[in-house]
Amino acid sequence: MDADNTERLLVKLAQDGHTSSLEELIGPGGSAAARSVSRGHLGRSGDTLLHYAARHGHLDTVKYLVEGVGMDVELSNNDYKRPLHEAASMGHRACVGYLLREGAAVDSLKRADWTPLMMACTRRNLDVIQELLRHGADPALRNKDGWNSFHIACREGDPLVVQHLLLIAQEVWRTESKTRRTPLHTAAMHGCEEVVRILLERCGYTPDSADSCGVTPLMDAVRNGNVSVARLLLEHHQASPTAADRVGAQLVHQRATGIQLSALHYAAKEGHMSTIKTLLELGADLHARDTKGRTALHMACIGQHAGAARLLQQLGLKDSEDASGTRAQQFARKPDLMAAFESGSADTS
Repeated sequence: MDADNTERLLVKLAQDGHTSSLEELIGPGGSAAARSVSRGHLGRSGDTLLHYAARHGHLDTVKYLVEGVGMDVELSNNDYKRPLHEAASMGHRACVGYLLREGAAVDSLKRADWTPLMMACTRRNLDVIQELLRHGADPALRNKDGWNSFHIACREGDPLVVQHLLLIAQEVWRTESKTRRTPLHTAAMHGCEEVVRILLERCGYTPDSADSCGVTPLMDAVRNGNVSVARLLLEHHQASPTAADRVGAQLVHQRATGIQLSALHYAAKEGHMSTIKTLLELGADLHARDTKGRTALHMACIGQHAGAARLLQQLGLKDSEDASGTRAQQFARKPDLMAAFESGSADTS
């Protein structure tokens, strides 16, 4: 069997967990080619057989490759992933525990500075997370974007994982990404209502904490249509429905444009009609304008949302000129949006 075919067969056996067949091919009576290939990096990814076995959760195969073949648990592939990253990211607790006991570094870094704990948090697997933490994983370590494991857990939205991380590291919530986004921003953006509730109850976030573009957690919830999260922030966190961001601000070596949008502008631009109603019920200014003089009606038309445009008109927002003399209607391109102005504030119920 030539080297290419040998490599493909070895990979297949490792992926499928056929340990006895691997042993026959690699072991003392196996071919020299198989023994050579079994210890090296394979394919474009640079994975080893140990990466493949760990990724698919085959503990017997992992043990054989470490103890029988002598593979190093710290071998990395082309992305600097170790087998521990693979096992953690796919939720294979038994493999994670074994690799750690065999000397795998618990906080090893793959490309972009992701740790095995960060990878585990993407899978919402509390057992694996607990195993890593028991072996000393640091949830406060940050990747190249400034995210730590808590950010990632808040994005995934598993309340049990979030609560456990807060139990193990009470101050882990005190973190911001390189663009000053907090875990609360992340949970609000992804509509993780239970996690947002936990963060408001157990962490000391100030209302309307803004990222580097001036975006608040409320704005993140609004522009993604997460109405229940927006209401939670408004009613239980005293988030301001009139706060404005700094859309278009360039942070490095450039001047900010100064354009500002409120949560109502965001809701209108995205066409989230229920959110528009909620914001207005809780104190948003129907007639608010951004620094270009645009109303929510302008933003609904920029987003080509006929329903939102009708609703705003029905609620009493009249079309008017912005600072450049442009009316909202002039942004309309879709026939149904044009009709919303021709027919006035049509019934939206």
